[in-house]
Amino acid sequence: MTQLTHFGTSPFDILFRDFFKSEEEFAPFNQIRVNHPVDIYEAKSGLNIDIACVGLTKKDIDLTIEGDILRVEYKKDAGSNEAEYIQRNIAKRAFNFGWRISRRFDLGKLEAKLQNGLLHLFAPLTEDNKPKSVTIK
Repeated sequence: MTQLTHFGTSPFDILFRDFFKSEEEFAPFNQIRVNHPVDIYEAKSGLNIDIACVGLTKKDIDLTIEGDILRVEYKKDAGSNEAEYIQRNIAKRAFNFGWRISRRFDLGKLEAKLQNGLLHLFAPLTEDNKPKSVTIK
């Protein structure tokens, strides 16, 4: 049985961290921070995903669904820098997100809206998972 330390890593992980002399600490998967603003939340009606897309148009973003995988991608075009910037603070970083979405949500009815620099995705609950009323006999 592997005993976990207070960092959520096993002694085996620490051995490899020390072996490769990495300065980074291992983080459990659910604590890994993404360097791009993304909000994912569930409401009564379905799943909502908000992704910051400042300065992008809907043509810049690829949205694909393969089975239960939802993928959102923006590839930065290296040749599009025509201007010579004096100051540049608005980052248009490339991103490639992929999520395995529960079958409780209907990806076939996914709605996508880009407004005010925010890409909002909404996947409604499937009919099977909506609340139902049962009559007592």
